[in-house]
Amino acid sequence: MKPIIVIGDLNMDFVVQTPKLPVRGETIMGTNFRMVPGGKGANQAVAAGKLGKRVKMIGRVGKDIFGENLITGLSSVGVDTQLVLSTPEISTGIALILVEDGGQNQITVTPGANDALQPNDFKELFQEYQEGYLLTQLGLPLKTVEEAISLAKDTGMTTILDPAPASTLNPSLLNSVDILTPNESEALILLGQQSGEITLEQAASMSQDLLSLGPSCVILKMGRKGAWLTSQKECRHFPAHPVEAIDVTAAGDTFNGALAVGLSEKKTLEESILFANAAAAISVTSLGAQDSIPSRGEVNSFLNKVSHSINRFNK
Repeated sequence: MKPIIVIGDLNMDFVVQTPKLPVRGETIMGTNFRMVPGGKGANQAVAAGKLGKRVKMIGRVGKDIFGENLITGLSSVGVDTQLVLSTPEISTGIALILVEDGGQNQITVTPGANDALQPNDFKELFQEYQEGYLLTQLGLPLKTVEEAISLAKDTGMTTILDPAPASTLNPSLLNSVDILTPNESEALILLGQQSGEITLEQAASMSQDLLSLGPSCVILKMGRKGAWLTSQKECRHFPAHPVEAIDVTAAGDTFNGALAVGLSEKKTLEESILFANAAAAISVTSLGAQDSIPSRGEVNSFLNKVSHSINRFNK
């Protein structure tokens, strides 16, 4: 099996459940509060770890109780945290998350120590790898993300970029991305379009537009509408599994982690997307980020109920 490396952000999430999301200037009463480990990078690493793969996490946390808890959580699911570096005098990143009934959310992130991660923190690591998968996101300094992807490409790794939080990206960066995995809002930002919902009828053409930006492959994550795969060879829709959504936090991260796991086990891209869709569906049925990410057994059990092709996902 090929190795998985995650270079990304680690945050402590402060999550409040609300009957609805507030509008500007509005004060509403929450119904539940929890403090849970999060950060898109850490979530993706935990997803891969819970699904049974050895994964290495690279990032920075503050030298505080939040950082200690994040490292402990990663280690508990088998993630190698040797290069999760403690950063004195800078706090661990935090995220303030409001989750309304029905699962939609609003998130504000303060990066903290995530902004201190530099290419020198991991350059030597890539000398050890000639293949494998790099998962990264945009919760780090852009220069750091660009260097990570460049180093991974130079050593023959497959690069998977989750362009969140979304911003305009350099074409040279996108040309080095093998698999780009935006959600709907991120796709619209990358294409310079106004925010809104993308219909399935629009997905094919928009995915082609994203592909023209430079990546080798685009997987447009569309929540309850599933995922849309576009490459030079194919354009195909993968329906989502109908479940009752409670909290969509980390669903996209679960998808990315599971996608890398499938690919690392030499599954086809299509099989890996089916596996990732199932893992993401399970994750939205409970509260929290990393707590909601399913185990390999849970995903296999879920697939056994909805598909006759479960054997291809077994170890």
